[in-house]
Amino acid sequence: MDAKARKKNRWADHYTRKARKENYPARSVYKLQQIQKRFHVLKKNQRVLDLGCAPGSWLLYAAETTGPGGRVVGVDLKAIGIRLPSHAQMIVGDVFDLAKQPPAALAQPFHVVLSDMAPATTGRKDVDAARSFNLCQAALDTAEYFLTPSGSFVCKIFQGEDFKQFTDAVKARFKTCKIFKPESTRKASKEIYIIGLGNRHRPKPLPPDEAGETWSPI
Repeated sequence: MDAKARKKNRWADHYTRKARKENYPARSVYKLQQIQKRFHVLKKNQRVLDLGCAPGSWLLYAAETTGPGGRVVGVDLKAIGIRLPSHAQMIVGDVFDLAKQPPAALAQPFHVVLSDMAPATTGRKDVDAARSFNLCQAALDTAEYFLTPSGSFVCKIFQGEDFKQFTDAVKARFKTCKIFKPESTRKASKEIYIIGLGNRHRPKPLPPDEAGETWSPI
């Protein structure tokens, strides 16, 4: 067994094996499953936007939970290699550019915005937490443009000095804000999830395009 294989095997656990058995590409699906069991953020026939969707476990689970009457759109910098049901699709794109150059798939607002995005880690907790905060802020900004009134928001963040600032921002936008660490999260991990329930606002108008025109999801 080479070094890469040994490292991969070291992180394998019963959630890894369960995901493989149930045909999910990653164990992270059980984090969303446990969030769903606790907070019921996903409902039948909803539209869901999944930010940082690779390798696709959350995208698949959201599609299964919302059913064929729903619509699930995933966004990531890299394409995923799994087959999706007809009511789900994946877009290769940058979350920082979604409001500037919104693809046609975002023409309608979403009932739920999910973000399991994580930065490339450096091993320095302060740097990694700061990078995580930037991604979380981008996810919240995206929700401001594409989330329906009363919609829900789920976002992973690395705990650090910006944690309270981000939590306060979610509290300001949603009627209810919860902090949750799923059982399937590795014990050594600093990641935790912020859940916003009951979006207080209508989607913000998108920034003007190069022609100076604006539009908003309707």
